[in-house]
Amino acid sequence: MGIEYIYPEFEVVRNSDRCIKCGVCQRQCANEVHKLDEDLNVMLSDEAKCVNCQRCVALCPTRALKIVKSDCRLRENANWSDSTIKEVYKQASSGGVLLSSMGNPNPLPVYWDKILINASQVTNPPIDPLREPMETAVFLGKKPEKIERDENGNIKCDLAPQINLPVPIMFSAMSYGSISYNAHESLARAARELGICYNTGEGGLHKDFYEYGPNTIVQVASGRFGVHENYLNAGAAIEIKMGQGAKPGIGGHLPGAKIVGDVSKTRMIPEGSDAISPAPHHDIYSIEDLRQLVFSLKEATNYKKPIIVKVAAVHNIAAIASGIARSGADIIAIDGFRGGTGAAPTRIRDNVGIPIELALASVDQRLRDEGIRNNVSLVVGGSIRCASDVVKAIALGADACYIATSALLALGCHLCRTCQTGKCNWGIATQRPELVKRLNPDIGYQRLVNLVTAWQHEIKELMGAMGINSIEALKGNRLMLRGVNMTEKELEIFNISHAGE
Repeated sequence: MGIEYIYPEFEVVRNSDRCIKCGVCQRQCANEVHKLDEDLNVMLSDEAKCVNCQRCVALCPTRALKIVKSDCRLRENANWSDSTIKEVYKQASSGGVLLSSMGNPNPLPVYWDKILINASQVTNPPIDPLREPMETAVFLGKKPEKIERDENGNIKCDLAPQINLPVPIMFSAMSYGSISYNAHESLARAARELGICYNTGEGGLHKDFYEYGPNTIVQVASGRFGVHENYLNAGAAIEIKMGQGAKPGIGGHLPGAKIVGDVSKTRMIPEGSDAISPAPHHDIYSIEDLRQLVFSLKEATNYKKPIIVKVAAVHNIAAIASGIARSGADIIAIDGFRGGTGAAPTRIRDNVGIPIELALASVDQRLRDEGIRNNVSLVVGGSIRCASDVVKAIALGADACYIATSALLALGCHLCRTCQTGKCNWGIATQRPELVKRLNPDIGYQRLVNLVTAWQHEIKELMGAMGINSIEALKGNRLMLRGVNMTEKELEIFNISHAGE
């Protein structure tokens, strides 16, 4: 106890009449909240350690537990919130930078919820997706400006390398190390069954997962962890990570505690050493430098793989995307400021970057205005939460969407936002063997398949309601969107009309 002591944020409420002192909560909690006092024959709770992951609640056989938010708060102050004061105390005690995981939790505008989808009625009738064909497939990569035919009148089909997806959804970058082996296996197996792609993140590709190569996007980040010729040729595409939405402008950091066993071998660095990716690629300081890396990777893979450049959504993103489109890249991936992370400085995560909705609208418009929209495909991520978000993103100009947090939720994540500790009670963001085994990849991959399958059905229903029967007809079709509770400037950036107009 001291001047910085604050009552715990969560309270463990235990029903003594139901509790049979079986010890399940004690064995299941990696944070050591629960403990049996053998002398008193009673279960005790160290609530200061509770992160509200709900593991104990979910597995208690007698339903004797619940976790509630404490009502013991600091005095209310509109300027100095409870969380702000606690963070000051923590830094005054430690002298360190605050770290957080998952996405930005602050109540900033979510523009997906301010955009409505227009529906067809009489003059342009809706389409029944159960009885009429609906095309949800997309091809990601550089497209020709016009159709060309040979001397026999046949269409020339010599396209640049493409990623063919039956549904415009991919699993976003999450490295082996930041998430567990079982989580990676779940993503890889689901991607193969669905015919989509998952992204290795910057941690290299475990030797067991090379068999999933046709459904794998391999990533090249500034640290170059696990990057070699076989790795580059293993995947369906290569992604150059310049930045990510949760921490624009800074590099990556996987603590040495997670660099163990196969993580060390896959990343090709010693066990126990921190894996630090510099903020910049030290060979990229201009679009010309980026172009050189793009074509180096194309040379290394015999021009058979599309090259993706991933950037964070920042304030001059339209100009950045314009440069990338001229660098030789085939796909631009843009990650919004609500994107998740295994660990990021709290101040960066919560204050740097812009919403993916605004970034997407401005980039698509800029590329169209400059006549280079067909040079690249656009993939967006950063809090794509449901099928309607996907539909709205495509109508704003995206070709496909990355999902990560929603995929982790399907695996059992409870958003307790303690990934950086490595104590994930659900076996996802951890390398501790006793925790990793809690995620059964046989179950995990099926839940991911179910999620994307459900979204695909909903995408078809939403398109049918609009009277649209293909993703290609939906892409960039902003006439099918309307805004509510937006300023004139916001509507101008989105280039959509207000509801009722």
